Amino acid sequence: MTDSRPVVTRFAPSPTGYLHIGGARTALFNWLYARGRGGKFLLRIEDTDRARSTPEATEAILKGLTWLGLDWDGEPVSQFEGRERHAEVAREMLANGSAYKCFSTPEEIEAFREAARAEGRSTLFLSPWRDADPATHPDAPYVIRLRAPREGQTVVRDAVQGDVTFGNDQLDDMILLRSDGTPTYMHAVVVDDHDMGVTHIIRGDDHLTNAARQQQVYQGMGWDIPVFAHIPLIHGQDGKKLSKRHGAVGLHEFAAMGYPAAAMRNYLARLGWSHGDDELFDDAQAKEWFDLPGIGKAPARLDDKKLEHVSGYHISRMADDELMSELAAYLAETGATALTELQKSRLLPILPVLKAKAKTLPALLDQARFAMIQRPVEIDEKAGAALDSVSRGILAELTTALRGVSWDRDDLEAATKQIGESRGLGLGKIAAPLRAVLAGRSSTPSVFDMMLALGQDETLARMQDHAG
Repeated sequence: MTDSRPVVTRFAPSPTGYLHIGGARTALFNWLYARGRGGKFLLRIEDTDRARSTPEATEAILKGLTWLGLDWDGEPVSQFEGRERHAEVAREMLANGSAYKCFSTPEEIEAFREAARAEGRSTLFLSPWRDADPATHPDAPYVIRLRAPREGQTVVRDAVQGDVTFGNDQLDDMILLRSDGTPTYMHAVVVDDHDMGVTHIIRGDDHLTNAARQQQVYQGMGWDIPVFAHIPLIHGQDGKKLSKRHGAVGLHEFAAMGYPAAAMRNYLARLGWSHGDDELFDDAQAKEWFDLPGIGKAPARLDDKKLEHVSGYHISRMADDELMSELAAYLAETGATALTELQKSRLLPILPVLKAKAKTLPALLDQARFAMIQRPVEIDEKAGAALDSVSRGILAELTTALRGVSWDRDDLEAATKQIGESRGLGLGKIAAPLRAVLAGRSSTPSVFDMMLALGQDETLARMQDHAG
């Protein structure tokens, strides 16, 4: 399945709520496919449902895509604003014979269906106006319906699903334009995709049946049919359709949980697509490798442990300045207080140590807590158990010894080791009270990493506060 036109993909969400993780993956697939081929990635807001579409939801979608790092070409297109163009195309189809006026009332349609059910026939409505002489048309409201083929088959040539065949007797003459002159969603989508020059439609496989009906609109207008690629939906870890009962399903929830955008891109790319055995990769590799044949036919499953693994990989590889920006964005996303300049100056030196172990941004900040707090350090019960009269005496002796050393790791370790040996203690016995006074807890980075990050004055002051 080839298409010689420059690649143009699109993401077309309905602004009725937050950006779902499934929508985010669809957007990512479209973005990767276009960007990997020097093409365009367009954004269309399908806001024809005026009762449910809100500016707030549109803003949430744009914010989610921006956070994920997916840039789009041009301004987002409003489907609602194209309603006159949609109506114009419906009238063109009326003129070329691929559509017709239907004057059947809702009551007549329902009566047809009731009779069909009673007789065991298909309830697909067969309009009596399909082949009516225009001279018999009444002066009454009407809809414009597609004149769909009644016999034979419609084959959707799908880049993921393969050839999918639909019997035309199962596809009705769908309404293109309602009696009030407004277009239906199914019709508007086709007109928009054509006018935007979309060459590849990558979307969820819940739209597969729609593709058969929409393909008939393309054919009715004599337009090129884009390449369809219908991707399986995402399921929860239990194999059932993803819903809120599985936990986080909105992209904003994953952002608030502290997964970096780069990690989410990597993880979502592998959710239903594969490139050999490659699990961990960057954007450049993803753009180079991503292709439609690599998308599987089975539903993908969310896997929290795999996401954590991917997240830890990307955090460990981030440049320190990039990681500081990620932390600032995370704090802003969660409404937390921004880091002060002092906190940043303490955090930066220890980032190489922290990022090697952290799986998420809050986990990293938790280990960096010692650098965030101010004196006097509050000590929790578990850490406080390491502070007795003996350990306080050791701290007092160590405080004096450290005043005269150069503040580098080797000298700090040597001085601490010497104090321990004079007391017949190993380094571990001294580390516990040091963790308590420097961080207020027992689970911390290395005491020497903390000392270097805090600096000599702050370290000695914290030790002095609890020395005996």
